[in-house]
Amino acid sequence: MFANFLPYLVEQLTEPSSIALAQNIQRQAVATPLSEQSIATTYVRQGEGEGPIVLLHGFDSSIFEFRRLLPLLAANNETWAIDLLGFGFTERVAGLPFSPSAIATHLYYFWKTLIEQPIILVGTSMGGAAAIDFALTYPQVVKKLILIDSAGFAKPPAIGKFLFPPVGYLATSFLRNPKIRQKISINAYHDEKLASVDAQRCAALHLEMPQWSEALIAFTKSGGYGYFGEKLAQIVQPTLILWGERDRILGTADAGKFEKAIAHSKLIWIADCGHVPHLEKPQITAQHILDFR
Repeated sequence: MFANFLPYLVEQLTEPSSIALAQNIQRQAVATPLSEQSIATTYVRQGEGEGPIVLLHGFDSSIFEFRRLLPLLAANNETWAIDLLGFGFTERVAGLPFSPSAIATHLYYFWKTLIEQPIILVGTSMGGAAAIDFALTYPQVVKKLILIDSAGFAKPPAIGKFLFPPVGYLATSFLRNPKIRQKISINAYHDEKLASVDAQRCAALHLEMPQWSEALIAFTKSGGYGYFGEKLAQIVQPTLILWGERDRILGTADAGKFEKAIAHSKLIWIADCGHVPHLEKPQITAQHILDFR
């Protein structure tokens, strides 16, 4: 029923969209210059027709973020959701540089292995920053860019460079705490009822994967995604910016900054919505993406 590389807790999922996504998760060995060993990369691919649309999740998250959005896009479009290097259920090969540049390289070789045609790239939160970085690094791959409550204007905290053991493991233990994760989940939504038990399970499944702590510490110590600044003016792709009007995670000020900094961009506000429009308002979010494509 479920792939054997998924944690056994996947059996506890209860919502149909969560179960359906879990049943469609696949893995592909991706050869990259990052390591002599191929990286077993998890993804979901659904739909035929126009596309491809590629979805990138946020920080300390996974492709389960797209359990509600992906089926709506895949009705008439080839749609992919990918677990970024160091995150989700993608293999965390020992010794890899879990950094933004490594994430872009891994994503490029995934694209080259399985997709190999220009894509519409959609990034949520930190995934938005990853999408910006990828579009700047490999502009020939990305034909359109969609940012959903995206990171990319805030500078990363300086604490990352101090995350050596045991401090690093204390930090990840804090993030693993179910009460902390539930508080983050509640803050991500405008409608707090959506922070259900099933939502919490979806958000925590990847914590059971080998080397979760080590990869998260390494990514944080790399500096993560910070302020793109003047680089945003180099984005040549038509760009759609979707932003929840009630975002309590990143706030709302950066939405207008992105629109101003990216030449060919359009900002659309999602009413009565928090930081995760793709989970809170999936039908509206999907329609805006399809209208833009």
